[in-house]
Parts: sequence; structure tokens; C-alpha cells
Amino acid sequence: MKIKVGYGATYGRLLRLSAAVFAVIALTSCKEIPNSVHTEKELASNTLYTPFSGRSPKHLDPTSSYSSDETPYTYSIYEPLYQYHFLERPYRLIPRSAAEVVKPVYLDKDGKALPETASAEKIALSVYEIPIKKGILFAPHPAFAKNEKGEYINHALAPEVIDELHNPMDLPQKGTRELTAEDFVYSIKRMANPRIIAPVYGTMVNYLPGLKDFAVQVRAEDKRLRADLKPSDRDLPFLDLRKFELKGVSAPDKYTLRLEVKGKYPQFPNWLAMTFFAPVPWEAEAFYAQKGMAKNNLSLNYWPVGTGPYMLVESIENRKHVMERNPNFRKTELYPCAGEPGDEAKGFLKDCGKPLPFIDRIEITAEKESVPLRTKFLQGYYDSPQIERLDNGQGFLIGMADSAEKEKEYKEKKLQFPQTIEAQNTYFGFNWMDPVVGEGKTPEERERNKKLRQAISIAMDWEEYIQIFEKGLASPAHGPLPPGLFGYREDGAAAFNPIVYEKTEDGLVRRKSIEEAKKLLAEAGYPGGRDAKTGEPLVLNLDFQAAASPSTKAVLDWYQKQFAKIGIQLDIRGTDYNRFQDKVISGNHQLFLWGWLADYPDAENFLFLLYGPNAKSKTGGSGENASNYQNPKYDELFSRMRYMDEGPDKAEAINELIKIVQEDAPWTFGYFPTSSAAFHQWVHNGKPTQVVRNHIQYLRLDPETRVKAIKEWNKPIYWPLLVFVLLSALVIIPAVALHRKRERMTARTTEEDVK
Repeated sequence: MKIKVGYGATYGRLLRLSAAVFAVIALTSCKEIPNSVHTEKELASNTLYTPFSGRSPKHLDPTSSYSSDETPYTYSIYEPLYQYHFLERPYRLIPRSAAEVVKPVYLDKDGKALPETASAEKIALSVYEIPIKKGILFAPHPAFAKNEKGEYINHALAPEVIDELHNPMDLPQKGTRELTAEDFVYSIKRMANPRIIAPVYGTMVNYLPGLKDFAVQVRAEDKRLRADLKPSDRDLPFLDLRKFELKGVSAPDKYTLRLEVKGKYPQFPNWLAMTFFAPVPWEAEAFYAQKGMAKNNLSLNYWPVGTGPYMLVESIENRKHVMERNPNFRKTELYPCAGEPGDEAKGFLKDCGKPLPFIDRIEITAEKESVPLRTKFLQGYYDSPQIERLDNGQGFLIGMADSAEKEKEYKEKKLQFPQTIEAQNTYFGFNWMDPVVGEGKTPEERERNKKLRQAISIAMDWEEYIQIFEKGLASPAHGPLPPGLFGYREDGAAAFNPIVYEKTEDGLVRRKSIEEAKKLLAEAGYPGGRDAKTGEPLVLNLDFQAAASPSTKAVLDWYQKQFAKIGIQLDIRGTDYNRFQDKVISGNHQLFLWGWLADYPDAENFLFLLYGPNAKSKTGGSGENASNYQNPKYDELFSRMRYMDEGPDKAEAINELIKIVQEDAPWTFGYFPTSSAAFHQWVHNGKPTQVVRNHIQYLRLDPETRVKAIKEWNKPIYWPLLVFVLLSALVIIPAVALHRKRERMTARTTEEDVK
């Protein structure tokens, strides 16, 4: 009986399993994209699919946001006064919510107007009167909803409603209103709100004359409102900033914003292109200040309210965030019709004059691991591996260089890896305070140390470094200023360093020979890498930002090899980054590696890295001149250049500043990284940039091509199932035959027993 039951159970299980396999095959055959993470309808829609790694963005409040992973949201939802032209290089400011980019009016200490050519010393105030575009509407939001009496109907919600509310867009009644200059006044006031961490406050308090006193008033009001609350209470009464006046920031009329800035600060308009100066409606703060909202993460940090082309409609922390087209966005924002040379050939001008944005919906989902992310991208289920970063294409380019198979696959799939040189540099610095590689105390020491630095600059073959460690994705630097910024000219000092390079007869630029470096080293008093007076070998110390490890060995060996080419011994002093920073602040470093990423695309933001008063070891770490470089001629010219408006005079000043540091060689200038984005063939207008943060509105999709490609790349593979069915049949058929034989035997035995 036990054997009979066992066979019967096995037989039944085999039949059920076979039926299940056939059902899977049948269902799979009916589905057009069998292994898709999206339905065909979703893939055919005008939706951009892209992942994010790590955690969800922490601050979507434009006053707090200062992280690259937040920019796809903040710059798509909010509209600062200015923006950068999407295609033009060097980068140029153009209006966004402002009607035009204005020039300031200069006033002296008595309030009298000064000419544009007035010296910076005479200018007490720079006054910007910025016209705001008329007819701009905020995206639909429950904070604006009113009843027939004009009362806000969602500013006093019942506790039970708030308790169940996790997405403010679930509230049925929404509204909007027109953007006014007062919204910008309110948003600037928020920089001083003690409840908000505003990274820009420390800078703006030096330029907006009334901000410091305003902060004192607001802190006192906040303290009063918190008087009866526990320190742990998250629900705080609405802090209405409209009650307090911010001196120097006003709205003379509905569509004019007036800003008074201390002195002359030509870089101030660049700040107006950042979300710190995006309009924030007071109604949103009042709405989110209701008791119980904080518990459900209902705040501007999670649910922004802006006038931009998109609005956040779904947000599941650490899982998914969805933005959709703002139905109130104006039709007058158009795709540009001009760019830099080569843009037309690359197809970046095909959408000239068309209304923005092109994409209806952006779905950004969590993807914790890199391998499934890459796999899904190659399958076509993500349109870009990461929409806010420029370096996600580099891994693919390196893979193509290392594997012919990958190169073939990527080319067949027509993957796009557009590249750009970043507004960023990596440099090798000399500490100006060091007696051997620094400035020197006497004219003789200065000349000797300079020739040593120049010799090292020639010996360090950054072209070789780029090929080995950057896989060719960088450009050697001839000075501190990267391409794409005003002042960088192909025929200027920024593009050719005559101390380190030479031009051949046919016009090619090449690094000077090692013999040239050795000659300079001998003139510096170190023939063959030994002190000419003592005969002792020259040993220099590189303070490295990480402890030596197997992962850093190759690059550290390379540095030592460069110095060894001219006979210098390089000792590596590896340490953790915090300890390294302490050494630089205290001036206890000799040679070091560092880099800089631009806050805004202006030459001043790179040249200030060598400005004497910014010396890190002389300012307690507050300056960014890590070399502690000092040159009175450079400092005097920089002090004038930083206050110049863009034009021939500023361009020439930048050129002269670069020549000075090329001669002094406080750095061996290193390289400018090349970044590469990654897009599928159906994503258009993907010009890479790290400066233009509102780039999503310019992207265009071809969903029809996407669906066709995904079907082609992800055809179902049936043969493993068919093999399984065949093997199952080989087991089932004998089992069935054996089962029937035993049934007949049992029947005969039973009949004989009966007889």
C-alpha cells in the first residue's frame, strides 16, 4: 500500500508540475515583453525611467538643498531668477523666472549713483531691480485651495484627516495663484529662519546688508512661539516671516524684486541661478505647519511646491519618486536655437523653438546594487543609469576599451555616452611655507625653489597618468582654469603652459623632455637629485589623503616613478582624510594632492584658490589656498579682476594671472576630469553638463523606439522550459505505464481472491 500511494502521489505531482510548465509557456507566449519590469503600455508612454542609489534625497526644500542627488527634483520643480543657457559654452546666464538678466546700479556711501566703470572701492551698494515674468503660476497644490469666500480650506484640516494623510496631493481640493515678487522676498527671508539649515546663509550674510539683523528678529519670534513646547516637539507653530522687514530686499511692485548687495560682487548673479533664490509661497509653509503634518513627513523637504515644469506627485521614501508635468507651466519656455560649435551636428538643435518640457513623467526608483542597475539599463528598462550624474557613462567607456564583446554590444544597441570636460580640476601642490619646495626667504632661495618646482612639473607626465588611471577620460591642465569658463581661450595662457610644454614646428603641443627637467634640477642645486653642497639625496614628502593600501599602491608607485626619473626620492606619508586636512591647516605638509569642483562657472571660483589672503594655513582652514601661495603681483591683479565685469579687460587679467602661476609653479596643474553621461538611443538632447541643473526639461524621448528595442533585446527563451517538459515526459510516461501495470496486477489478484 505504501508503494502504491507513493507512486500515485508522484504521478499526481508530475502531472500538476507539467501542467504548470505548459501554463507558463502559454502565458509567456501571450505576453509581448515577457521579462519586462514595466508593462508595454508604460514603456510606450512619454515617461522617463531612471534609478537612484542609496537613500532618498534628504532636502527638497530649496533653501536647504545643496546636494547633487537632490537637483533633479529641486531644479525641475523650482525656478530661480536666472539659469544657464543649456547649450552655449562658456556658460551664459539667461532669465528663468526673471524677465531679464539685469545689470546693477552702483551707489556710493551717500546713496548717489556711480557710473558702471566706478572702482570697487567707491561702490557701497550694488542695486539689482529684477523684473519678474508675468503670468507664472504655481503648480496645483492643496495649500492654495480657497472657498467662495476666499478662505484657505486646507489650512485647518481635521486631525483625523492629517493622521491619514501621507501624500498632500491626495487631498481633493487644490488651487494655484500667480507668482509675485513678494514670493522671492519671502524665500530670501527663509535663509535666516532658525528652523532651516541654509548652507548659503554664511555667504549671503556678508552681502545682503539686512540679513544679520533680520536673523536676530526671527530667532526671537521663533523662541516666543516655542515657549510652551517641549524640545522634542516636531510640530511647530507657523513662523510667518511676512511680519518682519528685511532691509535691502523688497518688492516695489508686484513684478519687481529689488536687492541691495554690499559693495561690488560681480559673481552675485550666479547665486541667483541657484535654488536658494527660488520663490517659496508662504501658503506652503502655513499648510505644512499644521499639527500632525511632521509625523507623516509632510513638509517642503519632502513635498516641494514650485512653478517649474514638473511637480512631485508620488514619493515613497527609499523606493520611488515620481514627477509629472506641471499643468500650469507656461507654453512660452522654448528649446534653444543656438549653441556652441558642433551642437547642430550632434543633433542638439533639432528641437529649436519647441515648447518645454518634452517629457510628461519622470519615474525615479531605488536600485541598491550596481549589477542589476547596469543589467536593467542594458535591457532598456532604464533610460539612463542616473539622471543627475555625469560620471555614469565612464564605466561603460572603460568596459568598451577592455572588452571587444562589450564594445560590440554597446554599439549595436546605439548607446550614447556624450562627454564633457568638467568645471573641476585635480592638482599636485607645493606648500609655499616649506623651505625646500616653497617660496624661499631670499632671492637666491626663491629662484632655486622655483626651478625645483618647474623641474618636477615637467617630470610629472600627466598624459601618462590619464591613460593609465583615468582611461583617457581627462585632459591635462596647463593652468588652474578649466575649459568652458569665461577667460579660457585656446590661444591663451589657459591652454598652453610654456614652462612645462613646447610647441613643435607643425604646431603640436608636447611635454618638455626629461633632460630639460634635469637641467632645471641641476640649476636648482640638485644635480642628479643630490644636494650639490652636501651630496645628500633629495627626499621629498607627499602627504596623501588616505592610508597606503593595495588599492592605492599603483598610483603611489606611479608618483614615486615620476620623481625617480630626475633622481628625487619621494616618501609617501599616507593618512586618513581628517588627519590630512589637519596637517594642511597647520601647514605641516610639503607636497599634496587635491582638487576643486566649481560652485559657479566663473574664473574667480578657480583663481581664488591661489589668492594669498585665502591661504589655508594662515586663515585657520577657512581659506581654500591649500598651497599657501603668496605673490603680491598676483594678489593685486586678482583683487581687481574679481570685481570686473565680463569683457576684454577681465579676459586679459585672467590671462595674466595664469601666466604668473605658470611661472611660479605653486602647482603641477594636473588634469581636468572628463565626465560622460549614459543614455539609450531613444533619449535626445542629452548634452552633458554639471552646471545646468534644470536639464531634464530639455530631454526628449522616443517611446516607440524604446518598445521596439526592448522587444528585440529581451526575446523570451523557451528552450529550457521545453527541455524540462521533455525530461518530465521521459519520467512521466514510464511512471504512467508502471502505474497502469500495477493497477492491472492488483485487479487480477483481487479477482482471484474473490474466486
